[in-house]
Amino acid sequence: MDQSIKFDVGLINRYDKAGPRYTSYPTALELHEGFGDKEYRAHIAKSNAAGGPLSLYFHIPFCDTVCFYCACNKIVTKNRKHAEPYLANLYKEIAMQGDLFDSSRVVNQLHWGGGTPTFLSYEQMKTLMDVTREHFRLRDDDQGEYSIEVDPRETNGQTMKQLRALGFNRVSLGLQDFDPAVQKAVNRLQSEEQTFSVLAAARAEGFRSTNIDLIYGLPLQTVESFALTLDKILAVAPDRFSIFNYAHMPARFKTQRQINDVELPTPEVKLAILQMVGQRLTEAGYVYIGMDHFAKPDDELAVAQREGHLYRNFQGYSTHSDCDLVGLGITSIGRVGDAYIQNVKELDEYDRLINQGKLPVFKGVELDDDDKLRRAVITQLICHFDLSFAVIEKQFSIHFADYFALELQALVPMQADGLLLLSVDGIRVLSAGRLLIRNICMVFDKYLAQKQRQFSKVI
Repeated sequence: MDQSIKFDVGLINRYDKAGPRYTSYPTALELHEGFGDKEYRAHIAKSNAAGGPLSLYFHIPFCDTVCFYCACNKIVTKNRKHAEPYLANLYKEIAMQGDLFDSSRVVNQLHWGGGTPTFLSYEQMKTLMDVTREHFRLRDDDQGEYSIEVDPRETNGQTMKQLRALGFNRVSLGLQDFDPAVQKAVNRLQSEEQTFSVLAAARAEGFRSTNIDLIYGLPLQTVESFALTLDKILAVAPDRFSIFNYAHMPARFKTQRQINDVELPTPEVKLAILQMVGQRLTEAGYVYIGMDHFAKPDDELAVAQREGHLYRNFQGYSTHSDCDLVGLGITSIGRVGDAYIQNVKELDEYDRLINQGKLPVFKGVELDDDDKLRRAVITQLICHFDLSFAVIEKQFSIHFADYFALELQALVPMQADGLLLLSVDGIRVLSAGRLLIRNICMVFDKYLAQKQRQFSKVI
C-alpha cells in the first residue's frame, strides 16, 4: 500500500473549510438528551448478546496548570485532594457498568485520558486499576493495548516504572512545542530534559509504543522554530507523532481568550509549517496514517492500515475495530452496540446521578441503518484511503451507485482535482487527497449542512 502524501497548496487552500474529525459517525453533535440511562442499558444488553471484547476509556479531568490552547474538559487545581471525591464516584460507576457487561468479555483496549491522568498519585492510580480489574476482565498477558496520556512535567522515571507495573504498555507524551517564546505564550513551560527523560524511561521499562503530541498554529510559531522542535524529537525517534492543527475558537473555549490573536501565525505560515512537517517526517521514514498521525512503518497502526483492519474511534486511530467502547468518568463518550453515549460534563451532576444509582448518561444517539452504512463508508475512507463498493454492497444489501448517486456525482470535481480516483469498483484516495480526507468523507455525511459552522477547518 502507498502510504505517501502529496502537498498541494492550491488544493489545500481551495478545500480548507470547516469539517468534522470523524472520530465517530454520526458525530458527537448528533447526540441528544432524549437518550438516557434506560436506553443505554438496553444497548448494553444487545451488546452482551452479540459478545466480543471491550475497550475502556477513563476521563481524568484534573490539571495542575492551564494550557491556554486547551479545548478539553478539564478542572485546573493544584490541590490533589480535589481528585478524591471524583475518584470515589468513578469507582462506583465502574462497579455499576461492570455489573451490566458480561464478565467473560475481555478488555483488549484501555485508555486513560484527560486532563492529566498523571495528576493522580501512584496510590490513586493503583486503586483505580484494581477497581477496574475487580469489575472488568482485564488482560494479564500484556497483549492488550493499554495506553495513557502523560504530562512530562509531572512524570519521571519512577512514574513510568509504576505505570508499566500497572499494565500500561503504550504512552503518549504531551509536548506541543519546545520554543521558549511559544511555551510562554500558551502557558506551558516544558524542557527538553523533562520530555526526553520520560521518553527514555518509557523505553527502558518496555513500553511498546511511544507517541509525541505536537500542535502547529500556536502563537509566535514560525516554520524555522517548529522545524527546530521537530528535529530535536526526530533525533530520539518516537514510534508515532500526533501533530494537530490548533483551532482558535475563543468564543467556545474560555482559556483560549488568554492567547493574543495578533501573535497567531497566518494561514500561509500554518500551511508552510504543515508542508515542512510532512516533508521532514517522510524523509525520516515515517508514514502518514491519516488525520494528523504519522508512524514508523513497523508500528501497529501502519501495519494495520496496510493489512486493512485499521479503525477509528473517539481516541483516534485504533487496531481494535471489534471492541465496544465503554466511556467512564465525566464527559467520556462510548460506543456500545448501535449507540453512542456521553456522560454528564459537570462534577455535581455526576455526583448526583452516581449516588442515585443511575448511570451518569447525559445524552446519546441510536444509529439507524443509514447511519451504520455511512459510518462504514467513512471509516474505510478515513482509515484506508480506499473503498470497495462490492464489500459495502454485500454488507448492507444495497447497490452503491444507486444509493449514493448524488454523493458520487459530488466526488467528480474532486477526481478532476486529483484527490481521488472513481471507478465502477470503488474509490481510491490519491496522495494529494490524503491530507484532505475529511473533505472526501464529508460528501457522505447527511447531517453536515446544518452543522458545518461548529467545526474547525480541516487544515
